[in-house]
Amino acid sequence: MTTAMTNSSPHVKDSAWLYCQMIINGDLLASDAVIKTCQRHIDDLDRQGDADFPYKYFSKRAKNFIKFSEMLPDPKTGEVYPLAYFQKFIQSMLYGWYEVRKDKKRVRRFKKAFITMARKNGKSILVAGVALYELLFGRNPKMSRQIFCTANDKKQAKIIFEMIRKQLEALRRSFDEIKENTKRVREEIKNLIDESFIMPLSRDTGAVDGFEPYIGILDEYAASKTTEMMELLESGQMQLENALNIIISTSGFNLNAPMYTEEYKYAKAILEKHVIDEEYFCFIAEHDAEEEYLNEDFWIKSNPLLEVESMFDATMKFLRKRLDRAIENQDLNPVLVKNFNMWRQHSKESYMDAFDWKAAEDKTVDIRKRKVVLGIDLSRGDDLTAVGFVYPLSEDEFHIDAHSFVATKGGLAAKEERDHINYTMMAENKYATITDLETGTINIDLMLNHIENHVTENELEIIAICYDRAMSNYMIAEMEKRGWNYPLVDVAQGFLTLSEPTKQLRMGIIDKKISHSGNPLLTIAVNNAVLDKINDAQKISKKTNREKIDPIIAVVNAWTEAMFFNEDDGSYFDVWS
Repeated sequence: MTTAMTNSSPHVKDSAWLYCQMIINGDLLASDAVIKTCQRHIDDLDRQGDADFPYKYFSKRAKNFIKFSEMLPDPKTGEVYPLAYFQKFIQSMLYGWYEVRKDKKRVRRFKKAFITMARKNGKSILVAGVALYELLFGRNPKMSRQIFCTANDKKQAKIIFEMIRKQLEALRRSFDEIKENTKRVREEIKNLIDESFIMPLSRDTGAVDGFEPYIGILDEYAASKTTEMMELLESGQMQLENALNIIISTSGFNLNAPMYTEEYKYAKAILEKHVIDEEYFCFIAEHDAEEEYLNEDFWIKSNPLLEVESMFDATMKFLRKRLDRAIENQDLNPVLVKNFNMWRQHSKESYMDAFDWKAAEDKTVDIRKRKVVLGIDLSRGDDLTAVGFVYPLSEDEFHIDAHSFVATKGGLAAKEERDHINYTMMAENKYATITDLETGTINIDLMLNHIENHVTENELEIIAICYDRAMSNYMIAEMEKRGWNYPLVDVAQGFLTLSEPTKQLRMGIIDKKISHSGNPLLTIAVNNAVLDKINDAQKISKKTNREKIDPIIAVVNAWTEAMFFNEDDGSYFDVWS
């Protein structure tokens, strides 16, 4: 016990502390997120002993785990290599920090880890060591530890499993005890002493008897369209006080994937101290500005393995070749996503770049007592309808937002699963309204009520209501019954009408003349939006019916009129002519 207390002293100068010093002092270049992660560790060392912080850092435990990891051979070469500083840091966080309970019992602090960096930076080796260590030496629980290598499909799930198998074979050749106590049976690695096992797990896997996942490794989580596998793991861990789930992935092309919309944003919120979660660890090796890929000095931000001198030249040569070829072929996205860990839409025809959209977010805009142009995108009665809002702020500045109305025909749960959108949560957070009709179809009266309430509560002045004439007869009749005298603008949905507003809205966002509130349903729509083109004319479309774009269509409808409005005198003109 005395030794443990000595090792948990606030500033023991182990490899994790040294890495933090190099990062914070700028000796090693890193992303803002990694800097914040390192600062979090240093700050937490100082918090040890505080009444509201029941965690201690045990450097010796971290060192023991690192020592084990460095015994494991590279599956491709069979050689043993020392870990890089960033790898030691990550492992130290997972195996050095513990919650010390009143009965002196220690359980791991971090129950979830989010680790993301560019491809070929040693991610898989990190988690393979975790799986093997827990299979051989895990003690809580003492028996039947279930360890799953999880991915969206079986092929991906088996990648880390095969790496673990090869590393275990090397240990079996070196240690008779491990050879006697372990066995591979088809797609399962067993500890014969305590009935623990490692196996791949995907959506294709059948039922697992007594499913109680102790360790869950989610490989390349960016490819997952739903949270199904994550929820499967977490729902089975209620009785396990020492469980750990590790997300290990490069970024992806689907900006509506849960890794981006949920885990990435949650991790960032923790690092920004907007959210407190003492049991969630994150390591995000990324670029802080898109243009950083043009400067080789910054490549280490997304490729932390560049800190290893023996690998530097070969890695840089590889990245240069990949980037040069991408520039020559005018197809940067795959390289920026996989080799520089940037989130980007897959299609060259995507309407809006994610960086530009995020940069235009402004939650501080006060919309009260302003003029507003409404845009309405009506749908079939059993789909999504949206109202877009464009608020002129000054002569050439605008703010946009939207509200969606959700049909439930066929069941809300089925629609949420089909669309990969949690409409229930969206409604709870006031971004959407779910229909109240028993038929499950859109209630136009509910939409008009929302507009009236929104206008009244914020003391708005409606300039115009822009709509698509398709399926609009009932809506217009209801507006007349309510005594609405606002100008109605019928927006034809062809290239001739929509091309220029579509272009100008995009350029206004890029130039930061148009801001938005970060509305998640509007963001999903922007991420789904692609461009249909005829010569130089363009309008927004989508790849599949499941990919909802209604909120951005509603905003474009409103923008067809708002783009000509002069806030100063209420007249109309071409804003950016």
